[in-house]
Amino acid sequence: MPEYIWEGLTRKKEPRKGEMEADDEAAVRVALRRQGITPTSIKKKPKDILENIPMFQQKVKEKEVVIFARQFATMINAGLPIIQCLELLSVEEPNKKFKKIIETVKSDIEGGISLSDAIAKYPDIFDDLFVNLVAAGEAGGILDIILNRLSNYMEKAMKLKAKVKGAMTYPASVLVISIAVVVLLLYKVVPVFEDMFAGMGSALPAPTQFLVDASEFVQSYIIYMVVIAAVIIFAFRRYYKTERGRLQIDALVLKSPVFGMLMKKVAVAKFSRTLATMISSGVPILQGLEIVSKTAGNKVVENALMDTRKSISEGKTIAEPLSKAGIFPSMVVSMIGVGENTGALDEMLAKIADFYDDEVDAAVEALTSLLEPFMMVFLGGIVGGMLIALYLPIFSMAGAVG
Repeated sequence: MPEYIWEGLTRKKEPRKGEMEADDEAAVRVALRRQGITPTSIKKKPKDILENIPMFQQKVKEKEVVIFARQFATMINAGLPIIQCLELLSVEEPNKKFKKIIETVKSDIEGGISLSDAIAKYPDIFDDLFVNLVAAGEAGGILDIILNRLSNYMEKAMKLKAKVKGAMTYPASVLVISIAVVVLLLYKVVPVFEDMFAGMGSALPAPTQFLVDASEFVQSYIIYMVVIAAVIIFAFRRYYKTERGRLQIDALVLKSPVFGMLMKKVAVAKFSRTLATMISSGVPILQGLEIVSKTAGNKVVENALMDTRKSISEGKTIAEPLSKAGIFPSMVVSMIGVGENTGALDEMLAKIADFYDDEVDAAVEALTSLLEPFMMVFLGGIVGGMLIALYLPIFSMAGAVG
């Protein structure tokens, strides 16, 4: 369906402009008049030759969705109709892709469907959690409150994700730099020394000979090494996409000596925060657990939550199956049990989430302080060891001459 760029005036002679999908120009005029806008200019939007190429498409960031939800909540709380809110949000939205989506949602609502059904068409931007909470807000007449809760939840989830990403980025960066430095030394620097050593006429020390052999191997097979590395990465990603592969790899991550405890704390914080937000918004606990399991980010945790959901549907408490999962600490299970018995499960889950957010902060700081000296020694040891190996023959020559 073609897109049109329009400009017009409201009944109060206020200028408006935007974009709209329609069959023809006449359909645009009819749609604008229904909204109380007199069109002054309607032009067919020129096609972008790069719009169908995924790598050139603009992405909608999580932060942009948070801002959208918070502004939407403020406008609804101020008494503006949903259609007008979406129109204003689309006009102010700088991201062209997100702007187009908001306009399409507005058009769908004008066509008679609910807001939750309209945003459900874009699962890459509005996930199950967002859609279900909006549906609960529409049903309960508290859409502004729900959108505020959503924006608060998403902001805290973004901070949690940033903490974990920061903890993972440092060692990964040092490892990549170490590999790059080693390959560069073996491919470019060692051959220069090798030519110099060739005229010495004596046997090289064992570390230097090992370095020369490694350099010759890299120079001869570097293309094969790059291809093998690419194949291994591709195979790993394909295997991780399978049910069995994801389960095995996620289980190894949770059992890893350093990162395992951090990932468990992240899983508890995310589970508690998400389920607390859903229960407090009026979403049934069985539906909430199903959505939380899909957003867990770890297959082991997802399976544990689905088993919990099944147990609850059979009449058991939420604390009992969680204790058998082996992922959630006994303190968390006990607090959830107290929340169930007192009828304040959402408040208890929110307290658990706040506590484990602080625990994640402490774990990330401890991990960073532990890894920094280790990685510096690791990188310095590799580069320093290679340089010493290269200069050993020169030291031997200097000793002999002396």
